Amino acid sequence: MRGERGRRKITVAAVQAAPVFLDVEQTIDKVADLVATASRHGADLVAFGESFIAGYPLWGGVVPAVGQHSFYEDLVASSLRVPGPHTERLAAIARRFEVTLSIGINELAPNSTAQVFNTNLVFDRRGDLVNHRRKLVATWYERLTWSHGDGYDLRPVPIDGWSLGVLICGENTNTLARYALLAQGEQVHIASYPPAWPFEQRDGKPEYDLVDSIRLRAAAHSFEGKVFTVVAATALDAAALDRVAQGDHEIARLLTGTPTASLVVGPRGEVIAGPLVGEEGIVYAELDLQEAVSLKLAHDIVGTYNRFDVFQLTMNSTRHIPLTVVGQSAASARPRADGARRDQPAERRQDDNSGDGSAEPESTESAVGDYHG
Repeated sequence: MRGERGRRKITVAAVQAAPVFLDVEQTIDKVADLVATASRHGADLVAFGESFIAGYPLWGGVVPAVGQHSFYEDLVASSLRVPGPHTERLAAIARRFEVTLSIGINELAPNSTAQVFNTNLVFDRRGDLVNHRRKLVATWYERLTWSHGDGYDLRPVPIDGWSLGVLICGENTNTLARYALLAQGEQVHIASYPPAWPFEQRDGKPEYDLVDSIRLRAAAHSFEGKVFTVVAATALDAAALDRVAQGDHEIARLLTGTPTASLVVGPRGEVIAGPLVGEEGIVYAELDLQEAVSLKLAHDIVGTYNRFDVFQLTMNSTRHIPLTVVGQSAASARPRADGARRDQPAERRQDDNSGDGSAEPESTESAVGDYHG
């Protein structure tokens, strides 16, 4: 929305909440309630944490790999197809409350019964899915659960006159991924995080400080890019803790020893709201996007404070696919379940991959087994 004298102002809500662990339907019910609350507080943007639907794989770092099979089966059973009935529910929530909704999910690959991605979805206030991207690299023990993503939709999206980008957890440490969003015009950045991150148990070594690590990364991105960063983390509740720990006090200690945090950071790198540490709640802030303009007089790293004749970065935004079929008609090889966004019919999927804006020719070579939504 616009404030006085044409100043662009928006209200953001960073939701720090716990899902109903590995229960999709009840978690989406909770999403609806929380978005309703944020909407009553005037939020234009509502951001949820990493893999909020329907739970972060907490067991990965505290349960031996040979003891994780049942957890993984439950996570796969609660993972979402995109598009599908659950994403339609999320679209309806965004549309009903007229908010931009960003939310992390566990996504089940369309060509597999067990491959899962760490995915973030963004719906605009009309309920359109405008950004669908998978975490580039699963971090450490997450690789027992999630496959690596790709560069598809690694871009900010225009939202009512401003530009929104998202990175998931450790991606906010990846300088090139952050720069890629800034170089495409990002103004507001969402950084999503998990409910816990136990890492170091050796004597004499400090444990990973998740709260400080989140703050450092948010401040760095905001200061370097002159953007606002909205940090939304998934919370840890007693139900998830009990289900993973199963009475093991050492596992419970590990999972509760590294609490998460949600906050909002301004373009000077300053914390302007929060942090909310550990507990459930919503962090609100009003952002004046005009604030970034004068700050870029000093450092505009995607403009006057760079040397594009010296440094160059190339990004591959192709969606990875497991199979290319040759000798089969495009119509028979491309079912409607391929997940094209509403603004991108299935017939134009391949155009996205080309990156050159050319129309897709009618050919007998088709990519199947994945989709480009």
